[in-house]
Amino acid sequence: MKKKILIVDDEPLVRRSLKRVLEPDFEVSEAKDGAEGLELWKRSTHDLVFLDVLMPGLTGLQVLNEMKSLGPLKSKVILISAYSGEEDTQSSGADLFLLKPFDDIFHVKMEAQRLLNR
Repeated sequence: MKKKILIVDDEPLVRRSLKRVLEPDFEVSEAKDGAEGLELWKRSTHDLVFLDVLMPGLTGLQVLNEMKSLGPLKSKVILISAYSGEEDTQSSGADLFLLKPFDDIFHVKMEAQRLLNR
């Protein structure tokens, strides 16, 4: 059974790129904003969530805080942003921070696989 990944990002190109590289090996869902991502996450179990930090409406950090408030976090979380934010990763409880644009989309997939195999 394939592991499930949720991509939450307001940029369609980012969602499409991640989905294209991840889909052969994972079941991928996507959300265009934080509110939609949170609803998808509540309705289905995801092993990993890619979460954009800066989005209109609910930010990635707000979504992550809401996810944690609902009980122990069962999903691994990778924060992604075009702006530096590694300090947010430690304080937020996310597992990893990746800077956009991605230099190597296959490296992103490798990091996802590494997290899921822990």
